[in-house]
Amino acid sequence: MSKLHEGKVALITGGSSGLGLATAIEMAREGAKVVIVGRREGALEEAKKKIQEEVAGAEVMTIPADVSSEEGVKKFVKATVDAYGRIDYFFNNAGIEGVQKPIVEYPIDVFKDVININLMGVVYGLKYVLEVMEKQGSGSIVNSSSVGGIRGVVNQSAYVASKHAVAGLTKNMAAEYGKKGIRVNAIAPGAILTPMVEEAFKMLAPDDPEGAMKEWAQTNPSGRLGVPQDVANVVSFLFSEKAG
Repeated sequence: MSKLHEGKVALITGGSSGLGLATAIEMAREGAKVVIVGRREGALEEAKKKIQEEVAGAEVMTIPADVSSEEGVKKFVKATVDAYGRIDYFFNNAGIEGVQKPIVEYPIDVFKDVININLMGVVYGLKYVLEVMEKQGSGSIVNSSSVGGIRGVVNQSAYVASKHAVAGLTKNMAAEYGKKGIRVNAIAPGAILTPMVEEAFKMLAPDDPEGAMKEWAQTNPSGRLGVPQDVANVVSFLFSEKAG
């Protein structure tokens, strides 16, 4: 029985942890060649090891790069095409939260960092990956927005602004490239148990982050927070022709 993504090439930013790593494992499990991008080479190598432990024989390539650098994005897109000749799937996922402060106290340099990574990183990824996919006449892209791309989240102005922008940008790309055989979607996860979200709860409730997590989980109908595999399953589906 053939696997869902047999022989396809999946490029994933923010691939060394959290949603990116879970998606890389799921894509490898379904037969894809996986390219993971992140800022820290050591973390990427650890992620590669984890993927290959989870999926025997997984083909994994690591590329250290900063998505907020246009040249860095050009580099990892070119490296992927040089290695495999194509990019079938792109999980445009790398992001940071910033800090939790009201706008009058929000450090402008941190605000700019959030925008540069969460928004401009997505823009650069779209610009250079879509160029490759347009030549192929096919491809599927999933951008990481957030529940913060749908509604306000108190004291997270930079994050919310960046994720709303990603949601709007996705709508535009879907309209512009759908007729060219390229699908562009976004996901909007709520609180998923990743290192970034765990840090967010530590900032939100430094005296009792575990208690804050449990309280937050009760707002979900399931009574639990999401886990990275929940998101990986959705991304894998959106990449596939089943989401055509």
